[in-house]
Amino acid sequence: MNAISSSAAASPGGPDLSPGRVVLLTTSHRVAPGLLAWPAWEALRTADRVLCADGAHPQLPYLREAGVVVEEASPTAEELVAACAGGHTVVVVATGEGEPALTDGLARLAGSGRLAMPELELLPASYDLPGARLLDLVQVMDRIRAECPWSSRQTHKGLAKYGIEEAYELVEAIEDGDREELREELGDVLLQVVFHARIAEEDEEEPFSVDDVAATIVAKLIHRHPHVFGDATAATPEEVKAHWMRTKAVEKRRESVTDGVPLHQPALALAAKLASRVRSAGLEVPLPATGGIGYELLALAARAEAEGADPEASLRAAARTYREAIRTTEGLRD
Repeated sequence: MNAISSSAAASPGGPDLSPGRVVLLTTSHRVAPGLLAWPAWEALRTADRVLCADGAHPQLPYLREAGVVVEEASPTAEELVAACAGGHTVVVVATGEGEPALTDGLARLAGSGRLAMPELELLPASYDLPGARLLDLVQVMDRIRAECPWSSRQTHKGLAKYGIEEAYELVEAIEDGDREELREELGDVLLQVVFHARIAEEDEEEPFSVDDVAATIVAKLIHRHPHVFGDATAATPEEVKAHWMRTKAVEKRRESVTDGVPLHQPALALAAKLASRVRSAGLEVPLPATGGIGYELLALAARAEAEGADPEASLRAAARTYREAIRTTEGLRD
């Protein structure tokens, strides 16, 4: 059904000549159907007519269950204006595209000055919550995993190298101070998380989903922040870190302060991490006295950590300066 009929409304004192009102009701597909804001329900229940061009719109079963009569129709702008004549209110439940043809038509009519235009109200019936676009990412990843010849064959091990690459590109964006690049690289890192979680769903023995991943980190954050979610207090970052380390040691049942330190991380970062664990635990562990460049680098990494510097970042910055000097000598410019 593509057109709608109109009818004139009469008041006891004569015909109502007011142009009426159009309410364009928009909803988010990221919010469960039927969960609408109270102003939206009020508009639907008090409207003279409710129209929707999509007979399969996910909101329709819930509207009809609530007693709202919805007509399947896609009126033109002229037809909608005529339907509102006489002071009627017509609610249009927008499809996913937002009814651009209809709104453009109404704008053209208003600009022509030929007709008395009804009041036009855009009424969001449901709003995206923060993080709602993550649902889109999960849906896109599901489809890619199912339909893409390359993505459908990937494994955790096969993707591991990309996780490392993306992490380094993220660090580079941070150090460069490039906000646009930072946003993109954060997305690439997030993709790795969602991709691995999607692969994990297919494991026959121990499957888990991205929801399980999120639930795990939420529980961990709450447990390790009792000063935020509980009765504990922490006045300084140092106190927060100390509590975090104590809680982590209990959770992981670690015997040594070195437990949980990944040995395959870059060497300078590994040395600094070990030095940090020793310092945080209040241990007195002298550096190995054995000579050689490796032990000299170890001593420098420990010194940097004690002074609050990141040896990896410091060396990287120095290396970039060195690279610029090389290119200058070569007569090149970035």
